[in-house]
Amino acid sequence: MTRRPDVPDPTTAPDSARRTFSVLAGLSALAVLLQGVWAGIFLEHDGERDNASSWIDVHARGGEVALVFAILALAWAVLKLRSRRDLLIGAAVLTALLVAESYIGGLIRDESKDTLTAVHVPLAMAIMAVVVWLPLRARRHR
Repeated sequence: MTRRPDVPDPTTAPDSARRTFSVLAGLSALAVLLQGVWAGIFLEHDGERDNASSWIDVHARGGEVALVFAILALAWAVLKLRSRRDLLIGAAVLTALLVAESYIGGLIRDESKDTLTAVHVPLAMAIMAVVVWLPLRARRHR
């Protein structure tokens, strides 16, 4: 059966919707990248929280920014990209990982549970992989 050219294919998302998703996921990726920079700055103080506290605060705010953009990307995927299950699932995974990462980071910062850094850092690497994959995947047509 052939498709009429004037009827949109329900399995493909419009370019503008995919582009918007890519921008939102890309902004989340930028925030995640900066997280690594800020973490490096405060870790250089060898765990002396007093000397690094302002950078720890910047790192915490950056995590919140990354999470906000991930939530916006997920909402956009739900509203405009339902036919792209890969993007919908990817955005949901990114959001869940960032929520877990923020929670663990809060325990490290507020409750001094520094041993959780052994989970926090590898989880950050998984998040970096997802935020790089999402905008690239959004560029593909289904």
